[in-house]
Amino acid sequence: MKKIILLLFVISSVNLVAQDNLKLSYHLPQDVSYNAKIPTPESIIGHKVGAWHVTHDKLVAYMKAVAAASDRISVEDRGETFEDRPLLLLTITSPKNQKNLEEIRLNHLKITDSKENKSLNTSEMPLVVYQGFSIHGNEPSGANASMLLAYYLAAAEGSEIEELLTNTIILLDPSLNPDGLQRFAYWANINKSEHLNIDSNDREFHEVWPGGRFNHYYFDLNRDWLPGQLPESRARIETFTNWMPNILTDHHEMGSNSTFFFQPGIQSRVHPLTPLLNQELTKEIGNYHAKALNKIGSLYFTEERYDDFYYGKGSTYPDVNGGIGILFEQGSSRGHAQETINGVLTFPFTIRNQFTTALSTLEAAKEMRIKLLNYQRDFYTSNSSKKEKNTIKAIVFGSEKDKAKTYHLAAILKRHKIKFHKIKSDFNSGGANFKKETSYIIPTNQKKEKLITAMFEKRTSFTDSLFYDISGWTFPLAFNLEYSELKSEENIGELVADLKLESGNVSEKSSYAYLMEWHEYYSPKALNRILQNGIRAKVGMKQFTLNGVNYDYGTILIPVQNQQLNENELFAFLQNVAAKSNILITGVTSGLTSEGIDLGSGDFRILEKPKVAMLVGNGISPSDAGEIWHLFDQRYEMNLTKLDVDFLQRANISKYTSIIIPSSNLKLDAKTLNKLKAWVQSGGILIGYKNAVKWLNSNKFIDLNFENVKVDAKNISFEQKSDFSGAQVIGGAIFETKLDRTHPINFGYTSTKLPMFRRTKIFIKPDSSSFNNPILYTQNPLLSGYISKPNLNALKGTVPFQIKRMGAGRVAVFTDNTNFRAFWYGTNKLLMNAIFFGKTM
Repeated sequence: MKKIILLLFVISSVNLVAQDNLKLSYHLPQDVSYNAKIPTPESIIGHKVGAWHVTHDKLVAYMKAVAAASDRISVEDRGETFEDRPLLLLTITSPKNQKNLEEIRLNHLKITDSKENKSLNTSEMPLVVYQGFSIHGNEPSGANASMLLAYYLAAAEGSEIEELLTNTIILLDPSLNPDGLQRFAYWANINKSEHLNIDSNDREFHEVWPGGRFNHYYFDLNRDWLPGQLPESRARIETFTNWMPNILTDHHEMGSNSTFFFQPGIQSRVHPLTPLLNQELTKEIGNYHAKALNKIGSLYFTEERYDDFYYGKGSTYPDVNGGIGILFEQGSSRGHAQETINGVLTFPFTIRNQFTTALSTLEAAKEMRIKLLNYQRDFYTSNSSKKEKNTIKAIVFGSEKDKAKTYHLAAILKRHKIKFHKIKSDFNSGGANFKKETSYIIPTNQKKEKLITAMFEKRTSFTDSLFYDISGWTFPLAFNLEYSELKSEENIGELVADLKLESGNVSEKSSYAYLMEWHEYYSPKALNRILQNGIRAKVGMKQFTLNGVNYDYGTILIPVQNQQLNENELFAFLQNVAAKSNILITGVTSGLTSEGIDLGSGDFRILEKPKVAMLVGNGISPSDAGEIWHLFDQRYEMNLTKLDVDFLQRANISKYTSIIIPSSNLKLDAKTLNKLKAWVQSGGILIGYKNAVKWLNSNKFIDLNFENVKVDAKNISFEQKSDFSGAQVIGGAIFETKLDRTHPINFGYTSTKLPMFRRTKIFIKPDSSSFNNPILYTQNPLLSGYISKPNLNALKGTVPFQIKRMGAGRVAVFTDNTNFRAFWYGTNKLLMNAIFFGKTM
C-alpha cells in the first residue's frame, strides 16, 4: 500500500513539475523585458512549448509569424524535403543590418579571400553564427528550443540584445530534418498519456520501425554534409557556402541516462587538417556553456565519447572551412517525461538546456567576435602561404567510359564552391589516361584547399585507433574514378562555370539491332525501362568487335525484329530512353562481328523483366534499407516493393524475381523460412547484405566458411578495456579488391581493381574454385582509413561477395554495403548486376 501511495505521489509530482516547466519564465532570461507585439510560440502553435512535441507544420507557422512581426527577422524558403516540407532559414540581426544584408554577406566573404582580407577591419565586422536544430528527427528538444530562440531574439529588449544583433548575423535553421521531426512528433504525441507515464517501458518511448531519426529515405542527415546527396543537405550547404559562418552549432540528443555534452570532443581524434587553434577556441566557447549550465544546475561533460574526425558531420564540416563547429548532445526524454538514473527527465528540461546553450553560443560570439573573425582570416591566409609550398598543384579525375560518375563527383565540388576546370588536352598520368571531354582538373591553389585535401586524400596513419564515425572516405575511390595528383598546373584549362551532364542519344536508326554498353552509371536505368516496356533484350557474356568498336562484357543487345514495337516506334522509344538515361545506344546493321561472338550467339543471354522486393521492418537496418530504396527510386527510377517482415508470411512473393535483405537480425518462423526457401528454389534471386550474410548461412540458404579473428588482450588494464575493444571495430575504411571482369557481377567495370567500402568483420573464405571468387581482396588491400593489424591480416585474400545456386534460384551475399550513404557510386552497379544478371551467374 505504501508503494502505491509513493508511486501516486511521484506521478502527481511529475505532472506538477512538468506543468510548472511549461511557463516561458522557466526557459527565458528574466532580467530583460519582452516586446508584447511579438507573438509567443503558444499563441501560434496552440500549446505551451514542451506540452506537446511540436509538429513541423506548426513550427513553420510560428517561424513565419515571428518573422512577419519583427523587423529583426527575414525568412527564406530554400526548397523542399522529399515529403515536400519547406526548408526554412531565418536570418536574424538588427533592422539596420537587415537593410544591408547582401552587402554584409559579400563583405564577410572577403575574409576568406587571401587577396582581399588583409585590408578588412574585423573590429567593424559582424560575426556570422549558424544555429541548426534536430538533424535527427527523434532528437526534438533542439527544434522545440528553436521557437524560444526565435522569440527571444525577436522580442527581447535592452542594450545587450541590441549590441548582439548589431554585431551578429544569426542564421537560424529550426529543423534540419523536417520529415523525421514530423514522424517522431506524431509518435510521441499519439502515445502521450494525460497523466504522464514515466515508465521507460511505455510505448511512448519506443518508436516503431524505422523511427524518426532519419529523413524520408531513412538517411542519417548528419553524415551528409560532405557528400551532399540529399535535398536537406544541399540547402544547408548552400547557406553555409553563401555565408561561411564563424560558428555553427548542431543540437542533438543522446541516450536518456546521459546528461549534456558540448564540444570539444576527444582531442586525440581531431582530424589533422583541423588547426590546433580551432580546438582552443572551441574550449573557450565551451566556458560560456559551462557557466550558463552551472547557473541553471544542469550536469554536463566534455572531451569524451565524441570526436572531430569525419568532416561529413555538422560539428566538423565548419572546422575544415575556417569556422568552429560545435556539437551539443542532450540526454533525451524520448517523449514527455521519463524515469532515468538521473531522476525524472522532462521534455521541457531538455528544451531548456538546448535553449540555454543556444544563448551561451551567442554570448560567446558577442565576446569573442574579433578573435573569431581574425581566426577565420588567418585560416585562409595560412592556407594561401602553404599553397606556395604545396608540391601538389592540381588533381585530375575522370572516366572515359562513365561520364555520369564523373559529373556527379564534379557536382559535389560545385556544391562546396570548389573551382575545377576542363583539361587542355588528353594526357596520361600515373598510368591512367585522362581525356579532354571526360575529365576535370582541380587546382589546389584556391581557398578551399583544405577541403579538397580532405575529400581526396588517402590516409592510413592515425594517432588514435577509435573513431566515432568512418575513418576513410576518399571521394575518387568512392566513385571508382581514375585520379592523379599533379605537380604542375600546365594541363589546367577553361574554368567550368556551367556544369552539365551530357544528354544521351541513339547513333542511328537500325532495322537490325541496337547495342548499349554497360559502363555508364545510368545503364541500369535504361535497361529497366526497356524491359519494363516489354522490349526483348539480351546481355553479351563475352567481348566482341563490330564496325571497329570493341564491345565489353555485359553489352546489351536489343534486336529490332519480333518486338512489340515496329522499327520506327522502337527507334523513337530508344531515343527517349538514351536521352533520359544519359547513355549512348548504337544502331548496327549486321550481326557479323570481326572478332568475338556474333550477335546471334548463344552467349547473348535473354534477360527477364525485374520485379524486386526488399525486406523492411523489425530487425532490418533502416539506413541500409533506405539507401537501397533511394538508389532504386531516385537514381534508377525502378520500383522496389518494401515488404515488411511481419507481412512476409502472408505475402504472395511468387511475383518477384529478386528479394533483397539489407543488414538485419532477422527472426522468421519455420513456415516463413520455408516459404522463402521454396521461392528461391523455384528461381528467385535472394540478395543479402552484411549481418544477413551469416543469417543466410546459418539457415542453410548458402554454404560459406568464415575467417575468424582472435585477439589476445595482453597487458590491457580494466581502464583500457573499452578502447582495446573499440580498436578492433572496422568503423569504415576503403580496401582494394581484384575483379574477374568476365563474371557477370562485374559487368560494366573497366579495371581489374575496385575500391570497396567496409564496416563489418565478416570475412568469407574464398571458394575452392577460383571462378567462384569474382571479387577478391588483394594481399595489400588497405587504401584509406583505419583497420587493426589482426583484422587486416584476416581480410587479405577473403571475398566480399559470393553467389551460389539453390535449386533453380540463386543466393548472393555482400559482406558490406555497396550503396553507402548514397555517395558510394563506384559499387552501386554490383547490386544492379545481381538483379539483372543473377540468373547468368
